[in-house]
Amino acid sequence: MVGAAVVSDLEDERGADGVDKRLNRLTLERWQVWIYVAAIAAGLASGSAIPATASMAEVLLWPVLALLLYATFLQVPVLHLISASRDLRFSGVVLLGNFVLMPLIVWAMVSLLPADPAIRLGVLLVLLVPCTDWFISFTQLAGGDVPRAVAVTPVNLVLQLLLLPLYLLLMAREEVTGLITLNVVAPALLIVAVPLIASTLTQWWVDARPGRLVVRDRWAWAPVPLLAGVVFLVATAQVDTVLGALNVLPVVVPVFVAFLLAAALTAKALAVSFSLPPRQARTLAFGLGTRNSFVVLPLALALPEGFEVAAVVIVAQTLVELLGMIAFLWLIPVVFRTDQRSADGGL
Repeated sequence: MVGAAVVSDLEDERGADGVDKRLNRLTLERWQVWIYVAAIAAGLASGSAIPATASMAEVLLWPVLALLLYATFLQVPVLHLISASRDLRFSGVVLLGNFVLMPLIVWAMVSLLPADPAIRLGVLLVLLVPCTDWFISFTQLAGGDVPRAVAVTPVNLVLQLLLLPLYLLLMAREEVTGLITLNVVAPALLIVAVPLIASTLTQWWVDARPGRLVVRDRWAWAPVPLLAGVVFLVATAQVDTVLGALNVLPVVVPVFVAFLLAAALTAKALAVSFSLPPRQARTLAFGLGTRNSFVVLPLALALPEGFEVAAVVIVAQTLVELLGMIAFLWLIPVVFRTDQRSADGGL
């Protein structure tokens, strides 16, 4: 099964020389936040020094974003949705946290933001969609339950795509009324739907023969450099918007930090309430704290003139989240200890 193969690859991929090749990818992911910061800086420098590169970057942005989504979706075992139901308690807790409790928290947080539709919409877009990719890597690094993390990702993906429009209508009716038109939604849906369909077909092709698993594994290296390419192109194409939106950072960064703290506290409360073992509780914490920023980025980029800041807000959240995950890697194993006392119920 794809899920089992992903876990196997994460936990034991060694070359003939005995070197753990997967560790190199995880090391790359540990450093990804600094890679993205460098990419943004390079993009701003490029767009400022050579304004003509902005139009070229805008053209390249969409195919690179499509490749990023393809590489990401390829790691999500969409063909094995049924596997998530094997542990109904854990899956139910994850879904309760991601699609009920955290959205309510986000709704409350957004009410404290300035009445700027672009800022509010950007925050809602990025905080309402749970992550389906790097949260698995962070779960592994923190000693969480990787098989359960893999099993629940396809459910997270499907539900977020179905529920996001409903959340927006409920929480941002004024912002989206008359804004989310076919001209806006169609390109964004296309840039998400095509990679999703292509990745699902690729998974079917890979599942047909065990020897093809290497294809998916090679693509597992792609998200970090591709996302770096995306933020570079966004910074290059939107240099004036990015520089002009720096005053937005003091407004949204505290919200994103508060979201991470709320995710950790919510995970703690749910883990205690449902008596989750420590490794599952760690997985839950990373599942609630990470978001699917680049899945909603196409929608933000497709918004009409005047809403460019929404994309900047989403990129800012990505950087805050990754820095937060560094803190989580220290905090979460301390909160959810796997020693004998905690395993006996001392979460």
